[in-house]
Amino acid sequence: MTRAGVFGIGTWGTAFALVLADAGTDVVIWGRRPELCEAVNRTRRNPDYLPDIELPDGVRATTDPQEAAAGADLIALAVPSQTLRGNLSTWVPVLPPNAVLVSLMKGIELGTAKRMSEVIEEVADIPADRVAVVSGPNLAGEIALRQPAASVVASVDEARAQQVQKACHSPYFRPYTNTDVVGTELGGTVKNVIALAVGMAEGLGFGDNSRASVITRGLAETARLGGALGADPFTFSGLAGLGDLVATCSSPLSRNRTFGEKLGRGMSLAEILASTRQVAEGVKSCESVLDLALRVGVDMPIVEAVTYVVRGETTPTDMLRSLIARTAKPERHGH
Repeated sequence: MTRAGVFGIGTWGTAFALVLADAGTDVVIWGRRPELCEAVNRTRRNPDYLPDIELPDGVRATTDPQEAAAGADLIALAVPSQTLRGNLSTWVPVLPPNAVLVSLMKGIELGTAKRMSEVIEEVADIPADRVAVVSGPNLAGEIALRQPAASVVASVDEARAQQVQKACHSPYFRPYTNTDVVGTELGGTVKNVIALAVGMAEGLGFGDNSRASVITRGLAETARLGGALGADPFTFSGLAGLGDLVATCSSPLSRNRTFGEKLGRGMSLAEILASTRQVAEGVKSCESVLDLALRVGVDMPIVEAVTYVVRGETTPTDMLRSLIARTAKPERHGH
């Protein structure tokens, strides 16, 4: 039997552990808080993040990283992206030497502008062919309810991607493989920032035309960045690109869209952050995505505008006005 350690006991880490278990994989989740791990083991539920979902018997929780990693064929990392480097550095000594390290995170590291797979390779000192990325329309609440969903497992090593694919292919979760790690990660990261913009438009009371416009131009920005970094352009029309973007920008389950809606309604960043324990990755990633775009000379006006709102340098209303007022251009490839 395949064995997996999932490091991160939040919503997506718990939901992915459920997927793995339903696919026949034995799973141990690592969590920082003893009381939460004890509750998972005693009640078969995660009371803080998925209280209404009963977890399979094949899932258990621990606060001991060594116990979570012992004998694992794959290690899934599901912590907030900006905490990955610090957390992973403490876990490296207990990681099995041949395990695939699977990133469930969707972010770009602040300061370095590195993708999560690059951070994993650097901190764990492993080659790229030992890393895989899972991305796509992965709204954790729906997956935990075992509603049908598809996703992408990307690795530069096709055999590694297939190994992870087999470990998480359940009756309701269909993973596809590809070798475009760059495009898969960029699609999963930038969509969070675009969802903030969509949410702001929703919060301001704008309708479907506004939403569709921001989604479509957001996809164009993502593809431009991907092209500059060597991604496969077809990735952005697939599950890890358009699929993830549409789900995140359209669903009320999306933390980033919901966060953007609250900004659009006039709540401050501090007020929103104080009202939730969930992490809206786009709030941090907008800075690092913009940093990455500037480093490679790619124009990303929506990402830039969202960043200014998050910084408190402009309002959602002025953000949307500034985007509409930009110089008119042709719509064609690369623009």
